[in-house]
Amino acid sequence: MRLTGVGPSLPQPLPQAGWELAKKELKSMAKLSSVNKNERRKRMVKQYAPKYAALKAIAADKTLDDGERLIARLKMAALPRNANPTRIRNRCELTGRPRAYYRKFRLCRIQLRDLANKGLIPGVTKSSW
Repeated sequence: MRLTGVGPSLPQPLPQAGWELAKKELKSMAKLSSVNKNERRKRMVKQYAPKYAALKAIAADKTLDDGERLIARLKMAALPRNANPTRIRNRCELTGRPRAYYRKFRLCRIQLRDLANKGLIPGVTKSSW
């Protein structure tokens, strides 16, 4: 049994899979929830930084006895996971891309190349010899 005229109509022609979809994905930004999660982690690290640094200094101090150092380690473990700076992921400022990140520019390789070719990054030129 086939119903006609009911529900939304499909666009004609149907979108193709493969390279067409890949091209569209390349132009989009990173998954927004991942970018937002990383921003929350940055805020939490900033919030707990003094406490984390103090506990880390106590735990690393060899002059203190082992009991005090162990207590400091346990207190560090009791802090929220996202208070640890190692949980922050470097991401491109423009696209949020987490891979091929250049710290000096805070950009991914793709955006760095694009902006450098346009002459928008001072002091960066295409090398030739």
